[in-house]
Amino acid sequence: MSTTGRNDDETGQSDDRDPAYPPEAEVGEVLVTEAEIVRRTHEIGAQITADLAGEVPLLVGVLKGSVIFAADLMRAIAGPVELDFLAVSSYGSETKSTGVVKILKDLDNEIAGRHVILIEDIVDSGLTLRYLMSYLRGRQPASVRACTLLLRQGDHNEDLDIDYVGFSLPPSFVVGYGLDARQKYRNLPYIAVYTGD
Repeated sequence: MSTTGRNDDETGQSDDRDPAYPPEAEVGEVLVTEAEIVRRTHEIGAQITADLAGEVPLLVGVLKGSVIFAADLMRAIAGPVELDFLAVSSYGSETKSTGVVKILKDLDNEIAGRHVILIEDIVDSGLTLRYLMSYLRGRQPASVRACTLLLRQGDHNEDLDIDYVGFSLPPSFVVGYGLDARQKYRNLPYIAVYTGD
C-alpha cells in the first residue's frame, strides 16, 4: 500500500481531476492508490476464475459501497459471470455501525444451486458479513464465498472466514472507491482516511 499524493498518476496518463477536491480538511492520507486497487482486483478476479473454473459465479454486491469494486471485479473474471445486489443498513448516515443489520433490498434472483460470491466494500466488526453469509446459506446455494476489498484490522474480525481480501487496513474510517462519509467521496479512485467530523 502507498501513501503517495492524491493526484499522482501511476499510469502515465494526464490527471485532470480538480486539485481542490477532495478538501484536505476532510480527506487525509491515501492508504491504497488507484493503481494498487486495479492490480489487486485483477489478482482476485484471476483467483475466482481458477477457483470456479467451468462454473458461472453469481456476484452479490452489498449496496452501495461495493458497487465500484463489484463492477471492476466482474470485468476481471474470465468467462461468464452474473451480478445481483443486496442493500442492508448497519451504518445509516453515521461513521460507526449501529450493531443492527436490516435488509433493505433483497436479491432479484433465486440462488439455489448457484456458486455465490458475496462482495463487500469493507469488513470491520464482521457483523454484516456474518449475517449475510448465514442469510445466503439459508437459500441453498451450491457454495457461498466472501470477498471484501478492505478488511479493517481489529479484534472483532479475527475469526472471520473471508475467501478473498483486497487489502488489510488500520482501524481508521476511510472513504473512496465506493466508500462514503454521509454520501460524499464515493467517486474518489483511491482509499483515503476520512478526517472530517
